[in-house]
Amino acid sequence: PSETSPSLSSRSTARASAGPIFKGVCKQFSRSQGHGFITPENGTEDIFVHVSDIEGEYVPVEGDEVTYKVCPIPPKNQKFQAVEVVLTNL
Repeated sequence: PSETSPSLSSRSTARASAGPIFKGVCKQFSRSQGHGFITPENGTEDIFVHVSDIEGEYVPVEGDEVTYKVCPIPPKNQKFQAVEVVLTNL
């Protein structure tokens, strides 16, 4: 079987776990596609989030406040995605 999307390496995940926690707001999330975007609190570029990187049983909807860490997206590691995403306003 082939992978449908690049997976994060364990090295990248370990770096994210050691990194800072950021705050943001869910800009949009598509349950059918399994991904969306977070607008960071600090005003930087929106960041991609995949459903597999959301902690707990709920997915965010537009306007939900979240905390997250970041991890580079392979293979070029020039963009980042949110990992360890937690909804903070449940």
